[in-house]
Amino acid sequence: MNVNDSEVILSILGKSGWTHTEDMAAADLILANTCSVRDNAEQRIWGRVEQFRLAKKTNRNAKIGIVGCMAERLKEQLLASGKVDLVCGPDAYRRLPELVAQLQKGETAIDVELSRSETYDDILPHRLDKSGVSAFISIMRGCNNVCSYCVVPYTRGVERSREPQSIVREALDLRDKGYKEITLLGQNVDSYRYCLSSGELNFAGLLEMVAEAVPEMRIRFSTSNPHDLSDEVLEVMASHDNICKHIHLPVQSGSNAMLEKMRRKYTREWYLDRVAAIRRILPDCGLSTDVIAGFCGETLEDHLATVSLMDEVGFDSAFMFQYSERPGTLAARHYADDVAPEEKTRRLNEIIEHQVRSSARRYGAQIGKKFEVLIEGPSHKSPSDLCGRASNNMMCVFPDTHPGLERKGQFTTVQVVGSTSATLLCEETTRP
Repeated sequence: MNVNDSEVILSILGKSGWTHTEDMAAADLILANTCSVRDNAEQRIWGRVEQFRLAKKTNRNAKIGIVGCMAERLKEQLLASGKVDLVCGPDAYRRLPELVAQLQKGETAIDVELSRSETYDDILPHRLDKSGVSAFISIMRGCNNVCSYCVVPYTRGVERSREPQSIVREALDLRDKGYKEITLLGQNVDSYRYCLSSGELNFAGLLEMVAEAVPEMRIRFSTSNPHDLSDEVLEVMASHDNICKHIHLPVQSGSNAMLEKMRRKYTREWYLDRVAAIRRILPDCGLSTDVIAGFCGETLEDHLATVSLMDEVGFDSAFMFQYSERPGTLAARHYADDVAPEEKTRRLNEIIEHQVRSSARRYGAQIGKKFEVLIEGPSHKSPSDLCGRASNNMMCVFPDTHPGLERKGQFTTVQVVGSTSATLLCEETTRP
């Protein structure tokens, strides 16, 4: 989401005469687009601000700005630090040119007012990735779930869905520019709702609308909430070949007691029912998740319930974290962060061990299968190999049989001949 927000910011500033540069020493305005979901993300930004200040030694007129969620959460604290000149929240990007003008007059530049309607649906993002392979389209902003551990509702505001035709226009623009894949973004895409004269359009309807508008492009989406993922969405995925067969479905915990305390609005049984529906309607669908270790009051029994759910589901991959208390959240206000740090680490390591074994099984089960892959470019570990993702989101690596021939953004068919816990080792069955 931050990538998409950055592209919106660049578009807005571009209309006021600003141009994007990767050379910090040459920049008159240095912006950090920030996330506040975890404390370490914020700590990294403070470190980056120190780097920005060093860059100002070569350009004393340069201004430093913090935009996004951290700007919304810390507000005046950022300006009071004396290290930042501009603070702009995620719903105030349209005012950036005005805020910069205020800076140039020596005035304070801060706007963190949240909106109940801003979706930037008329802004065509300035694409950072010029390769023409993958791009993001934001379909909604904010979140209404107020999970007890999550800062997002306080930093990005209430949920609001973007006008569907503006989403389709953006998809068509990306197609015309040569992009091959788009990802529809939202804090909870399954709660997308937009009232049309013909009735309410839900996420299943939007997904189908986009898939049919650009049938030559791959469509992905993120993130789904288990409480809202419907069979209708799964059936739309099954009926369109260009919708990738992968779902990121955060579970966070396998314990009903923890899920209730987290305010996740579903139970372990509900989650497993949604997984069963995915396996039934989309038998080859890739499935990934998020897991939190050591949430407030988590007992050993709660932890083992998470481990057992992970074993039962068999995720392809997972983002796994220790609980990090975020100021201002319901959990921070009402629950003690009472799992010892060393026990959080032990539990996280156990979760990781189980996931590594699950990933190895899931990837190993693909040996012998054929997949269509969208080539992303040379493999990071082996430049003599190419890499790209299959529809199920698994990374495929295969020998580059035509070195020197530009193949980034092309589709090819591969057969899996081996695997690791994170990669499918393949051979091409088609040739350029």
